[in-house]
Amino acid sequence: MADLALTERAAFLEQHGGMASAKDIANRRPITAALMLATLMVTLDSTIANVALPHIQGSVSAAQDQITWVLTSYIIATAIMTPLSGWLAQKIGRKRMFLMSIFGFVVASMLCGIATSLPEIVLFRLLQGIAGASMMPLSQSVMLDMYPPKQVPQVMAIWSSAVILGPIMGPALGGWLTEDLSWRWVFFINLPIGILAFLILNFYMDRDEGGRERPFDFLGFGALVTFVCGFQLLLDRGPSQDWFDSKEIWVEATMAVVGLWVFVVQTITAEQPFFHRDLARDRNFVTTTIFGFFTGALLYASSALLPTLMQNLLGFSVLQSGYASMPRGLGSLIAFLAVPTLLQRFGARRVLFAGLIISMVALWQMTQFDLSMTATPIMISGLVQGLGTGLLFAPLTTLAYVTLSPVHRTEGTIVSTMARSLGSSAGISVIQAGIISKSAMAHSVLANHVQPSDPVFAAVNPAFMNPDTTLGAEILNGEVTRQATMIAYDAVFGMMIPMIIVMIPLLLFIRPPAQPTVAHLEAVD
Repeated sequence: MADLALTERAAFLEQHGGMASAKDIANRRPITAALMLATLMVTLDSTIANVALPHIQGSVSAAQDQITWVLTSYIIATAIMTPLSGWLAQKIGRKRMFLMSIFGFVVASMLCGIATSLPEIVLFRLLQGIAGASMMPLSQSVMLDMYPPKQVPQVMAIWSSAVILGPIMGPALGGWLTEDLSWRWVFFINLPIGILAFLILNFYMDRDEGGRERPFDFLGFGALVTFVCGFQLLLDRGPSQDWFDSKEIWVEATMAVVGLWVFVVQTITAEQPFFHRDLARDRNFVTTTIFGFFTGALLYASSALLPTLMQNLLGFSVLQSGYASMPRGLGSLIAFLAVPTLLQRFGARRVLFAGLIISMVALWQMTQFDLSMTATPIMISGLVQGLGTGLLFAPLTTLAYVTLSPVHRTEGTIVSTMARSLGSSAGISVIQAGIISKSAMAHSVLANHVQPSDPVFAAVNPAFMNPDTTLGAEILNGEVTRQATMIAYDAVFGMMIPMIIVMIPLLLFIRPPAQPTVAHLEAVD
């Protein structure tokens, strides 16, 4: 009877566009565990690298605006490679694609661990992003195929817990590895995780020969790559090149605009576009994808730069900043576990609205940061922001596919993952640019108020900060810079609040999932 039930379920899934075989469904528990390990490896690597960023900066002698390339190079490579990975998975088979991705990711991680210069680590991070691009979207696609529709909310909540274990474990693990060993071990840690995931998938997952790819749209893909590269270079290079006063920025802006225009026109008019046009016709999918872009830009990007604030401005050790970052992941885990129940009781729109409100509260708390604070305000605001992010991420992951045809699941997960990656990369660049700009403005204002002839200044200023001496002037300028940078962080956090408010009207376009009505699902459960 059990074999018959598995055969019936496989037939049902294949009839509705899924690619799960009877073997995959029979082994879905170990396969699910391996997919969660692969996902954990990707998310763990991101959060560990964030904590170790100041140490990497010192090791490779990078400037403040350059070190963010270690983050953005990985994310932008993921954004570029993610859409291509879907086509490759259909051509060579998902199992082969998974195994190649895990192998490549582990090798690139080892190369990152032995890098000796900024160009090297940026290059190896690019390779890491290229190799790991397929793991998150394809793991979602495989799990959606292996489980019946009525179990999708629970399954996605379980999968999301692996996504969030990285932010919980990463900061503390990265802090411990960096402080007791070296920042290089934050990349070496991927070796045992990758080997375990590789072996489980190789043994339990059914072989998929592929050969189902559509004709490759070279023009559409080339236009998409041109847009992504131009857009990211514009954001990364803008602050150092004085934005549109530079010819380079104009060239990069032209690349982005032309690439986007050609991609849109090609998608609308081509007989076989790179992404199927049905994706753009699904209201839920389009809305949740836009949501995902802004969630990545506003929330994930802000948390990515907090370790730099803690270590460079507040004097935290890497281990202290890791511990202070953990409550953010804990808050997200609590939200993920509660989301299935909340969705049933209150509906998707109310849950997403609550996530936005809680995220705004967290950003308001972050605008109150100051140089005299302990880790407590960071931990409290991180816990609150984690709750808000969790209430956004899990429903978006579920709602994106409730009205989308199963035949478009792989492409859908790829597009939504690419949007989140592009949003995170753009957010990091924009936030870093805002910090640099507002820090310079605040420094100018503060410096104008430093008047050695002012009796009040003379009374409160320590003798070692005497601006009449070379050493005193340097120390005083360093303190002014530190104060100005803290003001810039607070201002940038405050600017994110109205941006979240703008996202609220998108809730009106989201349709709640329909209740399962397929009696056959009940029979094979």
